[in-house]
Amino acid sequence: MRFASRVQQWPTRLTPAPFRLLQIGSAFWQSRALYAAARLDIATRLGEETLTAEEIASRIAADGDAIARLLRLLAALGVFRETAPRRFVNNELSGWLRRDHPRNLRAMILLHNDPAMCRPWYESLEEGLREGRAPFALSHGQELFPYLTDHPELERLFADAMDSVEALSGDSFATDFDWSRFHHLIDLGGARGSKARTILRHHPRLRATVVERPSVVAEARQHREGDAEAERLTFLAADLQSYQPPPASPGDVFLLAAVLHCLDDAEAAAVLGRVAAAGAPVVVLEQVLPEQGADLAAASFDMQMFMGTRGRERTRAEWQALAVKAGVVLEEIVALRSFARILVFRRGH
Repeated sequence: MRFASRVQQWPTRLTPAPFRLLQIGSAFWQSRALYAAARLDIATRLGEETLTAEEIASRIAADGDAIARLLRLLAALGVFRETAPRRFVNNELSGWLRRDHPRNLRAMILLHNDPAMCRPWYESLEEGLREGRAPFALSHGQELFPYLTDHPELERLFADAMDSVEALSGDSFATDFDWSRFHHLIDLGGARGSKARTILRHHPRLRATVVERPSVVAEARQHREGDAEAERLTFLAADLQSYQPPPASPGDVFLLAAVLHCLDDAEAAAVLGRVAAAGAPVVVLEQVLPEQGADLAAASFDMQMFMGTRGRERTRAEWQALAVKAGVVLEEIVALRSFARILVFRRGH
């Protein structure tokens, strides 16, 4: 991803400044076109066939000329391929939007472009920047996770999107770290348990408990049919910010995957310190930003955290400062074959 980010900068450097500013200023046209294609589920309806815009439109109850223009734009962006005038086929990119793709990203595209998620960007960003407050809360009157609890349909979409994160990150978090030294994984804030399941698949002697909000646990239990790891995976409903783990047993390990970046430093330190006090190592799966010169992907993730939460992506120095605040020791940072890192914390002496 870092290499891809550098490559993407080459045309940026070659594009005259006024044109580059226009590209950035109108980039939302592209995201909205992609969102419309995902909403209409064009990639799934197209499947392995090559169809005219009119044939595609007939399958999705849309206008043929409008669909031709939409797909022409997306094909120019490398999503779908135009094989002849007004004839289109799926390509490598659009294939990841197909529902039958085992690791499709459709839910992530739908989530990022959902009206509830877009509204803060459009109406509250400037106010949030001036006041240092999350635009999501300014627009909706409540923070992201309470809002999700009150809006079950969006919460399901959020859970679907989180399940698809592994399409981006792969399973290196399960293979590049030695989980086999442990017996019981306690995944705090583990959503439907997709990461816990991946770790269990690679480590057959391990068992896992996922701790999540009651509404998420209720839905996660409905997704367990055909789950090969079901006998080794349990769910516990609890509020993470008030959850007090019992004293750890030998062989226990806690996992906080993409949790602390949703919290401000005071909240993150409180959670980290409370979990570490149970006595087991705490494995944190997060980004570690460079002190300067973050790439576009990392900087974008950080801005999204500002948009929706009081959290942030952190540099190594900021993780060290958080450890001090939490009264824990940062023992190790493990590089992964993805954009994330594993940070191992233990309670201080």
